[in-house]
Amino acid sequence: MQALIERIQREGRNLGRGILKVDGFVNHQLDPALTMEMGQEFARRFAASGVSGITKIITAEVSGIAPALTTGIALGVPVVYARKTRPITMAQGIYRAEAPSHTKGGVVELIVSPEYLSSGDRVLLIDDFLATGKTIAALAALIAQCNATLCGIGCIIEKTFEGGRDLLTALNVPIVALAVIDSMDGDTIQVRHDTAQVRSHTNQADA
Repeated sequence: MQALIERIQREGRNLGRGILKVDGFVNHQLDPALTMEMGQEFARRFAASGVSGITKIITAEVSGIAPALTTGIALGVPVVYARKTRPITMAQGIYRAEAPSHTKGGVVELIVSPEYLSSGDRVLLIDDFLATGKTIAALAALIAQCNATLCGIGCIIEKTFEGGRDLLTALNVPIVALAVIDSMDGDTIQVRHDTAQVRSHTNQADA
């Protein structure tokens, strides 16, 4: 996605410790037109990979909500976001998973209500970053607890040097990255298009 890559090149900042600052257009201030284009691109690329019949999008609050929402708009399906604290309105029998927070430190609990994700749902998982893959793995665990089917994983930005894609390979679903960063050295951020082959996977994506 050329517009996203150019924005990262122009505005992205390396804060050290593998942290990329893209607050101006991803996870603090949002560019509505760019975010809508991201959702449309996710929908296009998953369709090209053979993924169909999606009934829900899932993400984690807060930064994944915007691209998940625009993907939901593109596909015409609801968006569920895993909460980090349980509101009093949430039903009993909730599903829980834990993931380390790369930017905040510590461990974050992710919570989903059985009201909004259940067996029979075919789910796309959308998030802002794929780094270590642990947050996405926790969301995948929530999907499994709900007896729903994970059909694909999408991220706005993948940092290949943190190895997250390898962690998620066992899920055997298509993984789509809209921009890929291979290294961050000082002010130099090596960003490119995702060249990984995205194809149909027989056991889940095409079930």
